[in-house]
Amino acid sequence: MRRGMMVTETQRAKATQFRSMHTSGRLLVLPNAWDPGSARIFEMAGFRAIGTTSAGIAFSLGQPDGERVGRDEMIESVRRIVRAVTVPVTADLEAGYGMTMEAVAETARAAIAAGAVGMNVEDSRPEDGQLVDIALMIEKIHTIRRVAESEALAFVINARTDVYLHRIGEPAGRFDHAVHRANAYREAGADCLFVPGVTDGETIGRLVRAIHGPVNILANPGCPPTAELERLGVARVSMGGGPMRATLTALRRIATELAEQGTYTGFIENTLSHAELNRLLAR
Repeated sequence: MRRGMMVTETQRAKATQFRSMHTSGRLLVLPNAWDPGSARIFEMAGFRAIGTTSAGIAFSLGQPDGERVGRDEMIESVRRIVRAVTVPVTADLEAGYGMTMEAVAETARAAIAAGAVGMNVEDSRPEDGQLVDIALMIEKIHTIRRVAESEALAFVINARTDVYLHRIGEPAGRFDHAVHRANAYREAGADCLFVPGVTDGETIGRLVRAIHGPVNILANPGCPPTAELERLGVARVSMGGGPMRATLTALRRIATELAEQGTYTGFIENTLSHAELNRLLAR
């Protein structure tokens, strides 16, 4: 494939637009879709951009999270989501589907070919949750950036550190550890620094002040509402697999009601109609 053949001008414009959303001073609220239907619902609700959720996609495919779904299957899900919406889509691609730079480059090329305008890459190993060396993560970021630059694409790299998410080290040392990693990733060329696992406003505010770039927070129980996150200076808040898990929780309630009571309230009342969904997904 010749240089520049993967990327359209529309994709380039979306990537530039998406990158600017991280520095506008306005919080980017990024819902995470797991299939075209969820993506369309988020788009119709008015969100400016959409992320994919690797966990949600894995669950929808009957697999646990943690790179149990391979690159090709994950990228195909990303491609279907991109095609379903008109807003920019960024892809959650876990640890990059390989520890070699050849594998990471292939993942980045595949994401771009699927139409994504950015990707998450995390610094923990999928098999055990332990953090990789900072030098390896920096090399991954450099590799992804080189791939994007070869296509003249303002591809948004969201570099994730899992210090808090996986509770690495003693609690007293996690803040400095996360900040050190995030700033190293920023210096390596990441556009946004993702620190999941933090929910209290005081720590979030400290992270924003200490990290030298836009900060992404994951909405989890106890997380401040979006207005407060914006006041704290957070650039981006994402939902991760939360909406997909909530959907399966609703399905479990439906299944339990039907099995135990023999009634249908859970999927009859206040439910999108067949005709509404047909209209929503018609393009």
